[in-house]
Amino acid sequence: MNNKILMMAAGLLAGGSIAGAAPAAAAPKTTVVLVHGAFADGSSWNRVIPLLQARGLEVVAVQNPLSSLADDASAARRAIEAAPGPVVLVGHSWGGAVITEAGDDPRVKALVYVAAFALEKGESVNDLLKAGPPPAWAAQLRRDSAGFLTLPPDVVAKDFAQDLPEAETKLMAATQGPWSERCTADVLSAAAWHGRSSWYLVAENDHMIDPNAQAAMAARIGANVTRVAASHVPMLSQPQQVASVIAAAAAYIH
Repeated sequence: MNNKILMMAAGLLAGGSIAGAAPAAAAPKTTVVLVHGAFADGSSWNRVIPLLQARGLEVVAVQNPLSSLADDASAARRAIEAAPGPVVLVGHSWGGAVITEAGDDPRVKALVYVAAFALEKGESVNDLLKAGPPPAWAAQLRRDSAGFLTLPPDVVAKDFAQDLPEAETKLMAATQGPWSERCTADVLSAAAWHGRSSWYLVAENDHMIDPNAQAAMAARIGANVTRVAASHVPMLSQPQQVASVIAAAAAYIH
């Protein structure tokens, strides 16, 4: 009987069924979580997403309700929680405030700001806007009865996305996401860029957020800075540049 058992064991070993340790599971891919800004939705990242996917990255675009900092941060946190591996958290415009609030999660390894608000704990968007003269577009905002703001089509064309074709800016104006005016006064309770590596893409032709203010925020958070000759929406007018910055952040965390 003992000889038969030994022969069976030898056969199993020869076949490799029980020989050696099980192969190690592949490490989860990095997930890029994209957070859009005011007057927009997740489709604003449509030109960047395929470029990131082609680099082997998992990508998720959050759909912000644009109703408050807390609501938008909750939407971003759900996307972060669903990611199986490390996260690169990316914010455009108002989305920069959102990722700064929501990115204080151990899964978030890097932050990328695209012409975005990079604020400190205890600050609001209003605090930054008060530091300089009010932008021309602010006086032209439309406010509905519930306190949600939208941009007139001509403002979208000349100040929001002046480097895009007219047909596209008309579509953007018609499909824009209304932004609650309370968002500008909501104060951050966290600043995720403390203790994390950050990247910042400065849009040098931005009419919505002063490029000088962008550069100052980037310097304050110690970000790796890239400059691009683009309007407030470089992810639409310069998607290759935006994708390259995000990919650099993803490569850095490995």
